[in-house]
Amino acid sequence: MKKLTLLIALCLISFQYLMAQEDSLVFKNKNIIVGEIKSMDKGILKIETDYSDSDFTIEWEEIIEVYSKQNYLISLQSGKRLNGKINSSSPGKVLINSVEQGDLEVNVDEIVFFTTYEDDFWSRLSASVDINYSFTKANNLKQSGITSTLGYVASKWSANAGYNLIRSSQDDVEPTRREDGNFSFKKFLPKDFYIPVNYSFLSNTEQLLDIRSNFTGGIGKYILHTNNAYFGLEGGASYVKERYSSDAPTQNSWEAYLGSELNLYDIGDLNLYSRVVIYPGITEKGRFRSDFNFNAKYDLPLDFYIKAGFTLNFDNQAVEGASSTDYVLQTGFGWEL
Repeated sequence: MKKLTLLIALCLISFQYLMAQEDSLVFKNKNIIVGEIKSMDKGILKIETDYSDSDFTIEWEEIIEVYSKQNYLISLQSGKRLNGKINSSSPGKVLINSVEQGDLEVNVDEIVFFTTYEDDFWSRLSASVDINYSFTKANNLKQSGITSTLGYVASKWSANAGYNLIRSSQDDVEPTRREDGNFSFKKFLPKDFYIPVNYSFLSNTEQLLDIRSNFTGGIGKYILHTNNAYFGLEGGASYVKERYSSDAPTQNSWEAYLGSELNLYDIGDLNLYSRVVIYPGITEKGRFRSDFNFNAKYDLPLDFYIKAGFTLNFDNQAVEGASSTDYVLQTGFGWEL
């Protein structure tokens, strides 16, 4: 009787364990892993298991079947965005049980993003911060900086913010300071179109800018959106307010803007990002501004990373006494949430 009771108890424990581990993945080599599937972004899936202190990261292209009872926010290559559950109908195929649009069968590689859809704020939040400092004995050269990002993703929109600061000082030279920040909002539309609304500011001693505030709005579209890359174009109108640290008067002007954005993230642990924006003048005829950003990030264990970035600003009608071109090359070590 005791053996039977023990057997029943063991069966109940095993059943509870299997129920707790509701999600499972099947690989191309037929291996299976069981746990809690959290998200898939940029070709990398994260799954939590009871037998590991940290999440497993797995290449999405190695998976042929996925089974889960959780609700997810899901994005497809076509630009369609869905809320629902994902379960394989056959090897290489996934049946999405959408809350809004019913069942939809797609190929595994058509899914470019998904994340657990929970009501709590923290599950949709992402953040990163990295710092850098250098010192050269000659001329007492000191340079320090900080780069930080914050992001939030909902079913039909996303918001991102960033802040960067660089300070430099050395003997017999005036200290320099470059500070910029941005906030962007995207409203997702069908067929990978979106509405971007952005605010950014720049304070730069090299260009005698006390502050430049830039408000933009327009329309954009992802031309390429896969598990290893995305490329988008957007354009619209820009309103600029500039206050200088010289005697030059404050300027208010309207510009057009056209931007492109490329992100490559299926290069092992390396991520490459580039963005170019040009601003032809509307109220200031003949004026032309441009911003260029390039970042390379290499992922390290425990969510740490090393990063290198290059930023270039150009203004063909810079205020008198200021440089028309300013650029920054920055490296750092950071951690992301």
